[in-house]
Amino acid sequence: MKDHSVFEYLYRDASNFKVWGRVLLRGGVAPDNLARLRQCLDAGEFFIAEQLGLPPLYAELWSFSGGPTDADHVWHTFHALRLAEAEEVVGSASETVEDFISRIEAISQWDEKLSPHWGI
Repeated sequence: MKDHSVFEYLYRDASNFKVWGRVLLRGGVAPDNLARLRQCLDAGEFFIAEQLGLPPLYAELWSFSGGPTDADHVWHTFHALRLAEAEEVVGSASETVEDFISRIEAISQWDEKLSPHWGI
């Protein structure tokens, strides 16, 4: 659907176990959105979910491990910014694509201390 987009991301621990997440955003994807987004992410793909106000995904892996392990770290990984499929538009999106990217652009440095894995 042209009026909604999806920001897809994942958490992959050092043992390569993965958990996927996505955030529904209002608005379409402009040609420069991906370049603007990647320019703000660490190495073009990594970010601190807590700093963006996104749901951190690592806790889903804790059900298998019983809690944080030495394989956990602070970084989530950007996967895609794309138009939403009709079945993905459930509920309302609280933020536009432009506002989301602008919020990321306002971050001057990623703060690893915001993650509970800091210092593990």
